[in-house]
Amino acid sequence: MQELNADAYTSTGLLPSDSTDTAILLQVISSESLNDFVDGLNASDQQWLQRQSFTGKAGQVAWLENGQGVIGSTGADSLSTLGHLPYLLPEGVYRLTDDASFIALLGWGLGSYRFDRYKQADRQPAQLILPDSADAAELVNTVAASNLARDLINTPAQDMAPSHLQAEVEALAETFDAKINTTVGDALLDLECGAIHAVGRAAADAPRLMDLTWGNPDHPKITIVGKGVTFDSGGLNMKPSGGMRWMKKDMGGAAIAMGLGYLVMSQGLPIRLRLLIPAAENAVAGNAFRPGDVLHTHKGLTVEIDNTDAEGRLLLCDALSMASSEKPELIVDYATLTGAARGAVGAEIGALFSNDDALGQELMRLGRAEDDAVWPMPLHDAYDYMIKSHIADLVNSAASPYAGAVTAALFLKRFIDDVPWVHFDVMAFNIRKRPGRPEGGEAMALRSVYRYLAQRFGTTDE
Repeated sequence: MQELNADAYTSTGLLPSDSTDTAILLQVISSESLNDFVDGLNASDQQWLQRQSFTGKAGQVAWLENGQGVIGSTGADSLSTLGHLPYLLPEGVYRLTDDASFIALLGWGLGSYRFDRYKQADRQPAQLILPDSADAAELVNTVAASNLARDLINTPAQDMAPSHLQAEVEALAETFDAKINTTVGDALLDLECGAIHAVGRAAADAPRLMDLTWGNPDHPKITIVGKGVTFDSGGLNMKPSGGMRWMKKDMGGAAIAMGLGYLVMSQGLPIRLRLLIPAAENAVAGNAFRPGDVLHTHKGLTVEIDNTDAEGRLLLCDALSMASSEKPELIVDYATLTGAARGAVGAEIGALFSNDDALGQELMRLGRAEDDAVWPMPLHDAYDYMIKSHIADLVNSAASPYAGAVTAALFLKRFIDDVPWVHFDVMAFNIRKRPGRPEGGEAMALRSVYRYLAQRFGTTDE
């Protein structure tokens, strides 16, 4: 695990427990504990609190005459406990009167985020001095990992083309002394990654595959794969203007995979990590791949193109085949893959597919504990008929309007050998502002997977 220094806390909204700053005290009160709290106040403070109509409802803030703040809470262990405070409270330094849970403290850190690359922030977040009992390293590293993913997703395609994404992966490798190998353009054909090549060959910025490895080779092998479509026009099956508006976020899977990689490496988990990031822009030009074309993949399977807008699974299939070939203990992939998943579980829950039901259930449990909701979806093999082709081994998009997320996952499953595998079909974007979750890019399903890895392969207090 890397040692924390003062710079590590920058942009997290958190401060070390030994900070000497004069801090404003905050006390968290739920509606259930309000009466006992009020009974312990003097008459003046009781009246002062009453005048502010404080009831202990989540999101409420009130002040006592001595300047101490009182924060309403549901009493639940969630990001919502403190996640709204960094920009609700006045700028300054605060300290809690009591210990708080890891998730509550994390909410403050995650709620401190603002994407300010193109717009100067109008204020700084309120800062919280961590309690002595807090796991400062994991808190800071988790915030940093999440913010890395958020920054990448929020960056427009003009500054986040495949070559920019390559630079970000290389920076990650340099930070943690990891090895990286990148294959660009026509060299992908020599690597037998014809699907990645086809998706990105029409773009000015060539497609590529980044392959990062870190850790002791003798440790359990874990591979993380992220879909890196830096902008998705839909290709020749072009999206309408409304569907194209937010396609800068179509590399959200790659961003989350990189964030998870950052957290694994910064925490020093005893695993051999492999991070595979296939990156391409799905553009239109004379050499763009077409409906009806047949692509040759890394696994040797041929894929007939039904729809050029079902391109993410094409990037993933080559990378998943490479991942599967070395038989790791676990493969995890992230992708902003289908609108069908959003139709099934909405924009705030990660749709989870796995060839291991017990693994899927455990990740759902951990997602609840981490306030990082994921929900298992069926890999219903009976739907495999929908992705059959008359002229190739399979087709990239089912003609049926039903079960789009399931058929996409079944397509990916064809590129997985006998290896435990989890596929996340996520929004990677907050469409509304919530405590600890500002509007914009989001590292969905990152913390649940990290907690699983930490519990299975590392040591954790939880």
